[in-house]
Amino acid sequence: MESRNGNLVELRNVHKVYFRDRIEVPVLQGIDLTIREGEFVALMGPSGSGKSTLLNLIAGIDSPTDGEVRVAGESLGTLKPGKLAAWRARHIGFIFQLYNLIPVLTAYQNVELPLLLTKLSAKERKKRVLKVLGLVGLEARAKHFPRQLSGGEEQRVAIARAIVADPTLLVADEPTGDLDAKNAAEILTLLQRLHAELEKTILMVTHDPHAAERAEKTLHLDKGVLQP
Repeated sequence: MESRNGNLVELRNVHKVYFRDRIEVPVLQGIDLTIREGEFVALMGPSGSGKSTLLNLIAGIDSPTDGEVRVAGESLGTLKPGKLAAWRARHIGFIFQLYNLIPVLTAYQNVELPLLLTKLSAKERKKRVLKVLGLVGLEARAKHFPRQLSGGEEQRVAIARAIVADPTLLVADEPTGDLDAKNAAEILTLLQRLHAELEKTILMVTHDPHAAERAEKTLHLDKGVLQP
């Protein structure tokens, strides 16, 4: 299903509460949020403000306690687990702080993983994988294992894996948090290219104001509330 009115992400009065020993711990409180197709949005806030929780709700990894999360035309709270997993595979590309590459697989094999869930032939998969490895500047490193790559190269492999299935939305959780300044700048430039050249919609959680400056729009979350 397509998004409505060019709005890819719509959250309406979203609350999230966790329970610790029967004590309610409110994490998100009355979140209203709209992200349009093609936007590059940074989400900032102090540690514990609920940034990753909000990202997980939008990515369909977690569900709200109350309110509606609508992404790519689907109200996520209405989807059963199997349908939600299929929806996620089709629409969401994840970029994590710690890369989450599988150490026993080469860069090529790591990037190919999401395509093994599709009906693409081996030939089509190879074409896609080499294309995105080229896009992130790592075609020559396709046969290398994660341990043979630098941190910046590992993150570029992770980004290639996130975009290989052409997801509707890229979600990045502190994508430069484990990198030095030079590699962080390269990764942010790559995200800007994906946004500008491939018109990817990107939601990036970061605590780094320099990273947030690369986005078109910055949202601030504090104590579970989006600041005006």
